[in-house]
Amino acid sequence: MLAASFRRVDGDVVAYVKGAPGRLLELSSRMLTPRGPVDLDDDLRATYRRKNQEMAAKGLRVLAVARRRLPDGSAPGEASLESLDLIGLMGIADPPAPEVAKTLRTLHEAGISTVMITGDQAATAEAIAAEIGLLQDGGVVTGQDLVDGDPEVLSNARVFARVTPEDKLAIVRTFQERGHSVAMLGDGINDAPAMKQADVGVAMGGRGTDVAKETADLVLQDDRLGTVAVAVEEGRVIFTNIRKFVFYLFSCNLSEVGVLALAGFTNLPPPLLPLQILWLNLVTDVFPALALAVEPAEEGVMRARPRDPAAAILSRPFLWSVLGYGTVLVLSGAGAFIYVLQQGADAATASTVAFQTLALSQLGHVLNARRRGPVRLGELLVNRWMLGAAVVTLTLQFAAVSHPVLIRVLGTVHFTEVPWTPVLLFAALPMVFGQVWKRVRGEGAEGPTGVPSDAGRP
Repeated sequence: MLAASFRRVDGDVVAYVKGAPGRLLELSSRMLTPRGPVDLDDDLRATYRRKNQEMAAKGLRVLAVARRRLPDGSAPGEASLESLDLIGLMGIADPPAPEVAKTLRTLHEAGISTVMITGDQAATAEAIAAEIGLLQDGGVVTGQDLVDGDPEVLSNARVFARVTPEDKLAIVRTFQERGHSVAMLGDGINDAPAMKQADVGVAMGGRGTDVAKETADLVLQDDRLGTVAVAVEEGRVIFTNIRKFVFYLFSCNLSEVGVLALAGFTNLPPPLLPLQILWLNLVTDVFPALALAVEPAEEGVMRARPRDPAAAILSRPFLWSVLGYGTVLVLSGAGAFIYVLQQGADAATASTVAFQTLALSQLGHVLNARRRGPVRLGELLVNRWMLGAAVVTLTLQFAAVSHPVLIRVLGTVHFTEVPWTPVLLFAALPMVFGQVWKRVRGEGAEGPTGVPSDAGRP
């Protein structure tokens, strides 16, 4: 809380000291004035304390400065820092960036609690916290309160002042013991122990010390708190897109297995040939699945609760959704196959119908995986990669029934021989079912049937 430098002036050693106003008032015995030093009596001390509070209440970081000319023979050191001559107080303005208040609101909406931990005095911390909208009923808790007070003081506190590195470490550990995942943002050497203890340590890349950056898990190159919110959003989008990708591929693969199994149990001819299955898995399914991986953020992604870090991607609701949609896809492909057989189609034509129906139904099914709720018309054009995937898939499927080489390799019939009406009708069933189901169940609120949110603790 103090810093001193010793200089030789006119043959004497002079100590120049800066530090916390309260501490320097205790160490000072006189005050410098234009007329020379005067005794620092109780009234003057009270005046300086009041001025300190007034400056701190404006959000200024207040430092006191003092000096002392050491007696001959005195060695510079901590023991010589007494009976100082108080020079005065200075206030340093370090206002929060304009974006901080907005970022804190964004994090709060995302279910992320934010606390401020600072070494500044309580009045300064309170003023800054009030400016950025962080001050709540818990008020300001000082490091001494943590030592002397009830540990439950952490429950409501959002602002901590006059804390030491040990206090910061204790605060992080206490939150972790209560089941929270903790990220610690800091820039100084004093922040390093707490950053190391936190689940995620984040250092300032510009003004941060080397120790802080080496200790941190992440380094902010632009020193902006808003970057943290952006990183949280991107992390949520990536995780959600992984689930969409897996959900889509699992349900599509299940449908292909299900159609073959259903035909085997009912003594029907094979609805799909081996190379047709490989075509669906390695060609047709791949492009929409890859497009899902770059799906933009859904509306409200930063208003959802944080998920439990221990929650698995393949959770029970997720697997039930895969099974449900996979069953609808099976009914679509098998239904078209059985229908054309009953209409007198030969095995090659019926197989081509099943092949095309599954491919097109899976392409329509990608809409069920794209959004938690039903897809709105304007959202169809948001992901240009999805549009490209649809064009590629449709082109490949047309080539499979029009190009002589592919017709021979895949065992399909020419597109002029394909009864397209049952193909298109049955292929549309999974997409229509999914969109109607989501609209009826209100899937946008708690999580999609296709891609459950599985929200965890805040």
